Amino acid sequence: MNETSLTWLVFILAFGGMVIIHEFGHFIVARLCKIEVEEFGIGLPTPGAITLFKWQGTRFTLNWLPLGGFVRPKGENDPNVSGGLAAANPWARLAVLFAGPLMNLLTAVVIYSIIFTRVGVPDTNRVLVTSVVAESPAAQAGFQDDDIFISGNGTPIRSVDDLRAIVDANDGKPVVFLVDRRGEQIELTATPLMNTKNKRVMIGVGLDAPFKPATSWIETINLGARYTYINIHTLISLPAQMMRGTVAPEQGRLIGLKGIYDVFSQTVSRDVDATTTAQTSTDPIDQPIRTLDLIAKLSISLGIFNLFPFPALDGGRILFILPELIFRRRVSPQVETLVHGLGMAVLLAFMVYVNVMDFVDPIAVTIP
Repeated sequence: MNETSLTWLVFILAFGGMVIIHEFGHFIVARLCKIEVEEFGIGLPTPGAITLFKWQGTRFTLNWLPLGGFVRPKGENDPNVSGGLAAANPWARLAVLFAGPLMNLLTAVVIYSIIFTRVGVPDTNRVLVTSVVAESPAAQAGFQDDDIFISGNGTPIRSVDDLRAIVDANDGKPVVFLVDRRGEQIELTATPLMNTKNKRVMIGVGLDAPFKPATSWIETINLGARYTYINIHTLISLPAQMMRGTVAPEQGRLIGLKGIYDVFSQTVSRDVDATTTAQTSTDPIDQPIRTLDLIAKLSISLGIFNLFPFPALDGGRILFILPELIFRRRVSPQVETLVHGLGMAVLLAFMVYVNVMDFVDPIAVTIP
């Protein structure tokens, strides 16, 4: 299979799968809350859908447009329909609406867990050299990428703080570092110097934690949850970072289907190349994980976007439930239906604009 065909396959399965997982969250919680669901559709709603099977009153259908899926609960907007969504108590409706985005976030946790199972987990008790600044004390001493600190002047180095304490205490004084270089222990002598730009004593190396094999699935799940949280925080804080100028506008730009496909084409290409080096390299960047990482990020984006308090989105529908919970008074279903209808029209127009801009001004992002 050539890369173009592989990219299309991954794109359709990943994008469609994220939406189906989102809708499955709505479906399973609706059933748990005894809310009837008339249809669970795979693909976008189209005439002539094929009924695959029926289960407990729900038709499972296959539609002709393969991207995504949908759930059609009974009485979605009519509280007079017994057993329907609108007739359920507000806590049940709230649970159903939260379930879709939550499934996307849980999916991201699982994907990151798979990534860490494959590449290993950060070894926080060791310090890895990721880069060496040209003409720095470290470069003159002979440090190389992937060196791992063992000690400095005989003092063990098990964290960046340990290394920082040794460097700070030896401004202008030679320090004998013992490093692990691909299993061989080597002594390197570097003299820390004050960096006038950063106003810190430095030897000129980039640092990170090396990776080690995971010991259990609990460890990878915990890391998956942590990375999902980091991505959620980054996504939510993105508008503020753009206003401060710390993030370029191109990095915070919304993209449509073409833009997503263009990024997928890069990650798939990089992963195909990485499969030839993965068996001989221990560096996570050399592992074919970029596409999985992109799917996790898109799943998080889908979950957070749907929680945005805008009409027609899950977050907008949740907003209409809050007065019922707080004041015990429900917003008129007719008003709510009208607002969501207008919101959907605005969203569709916005998505048309975003997708058109993908062609007019293609996204310029390079995957490393």
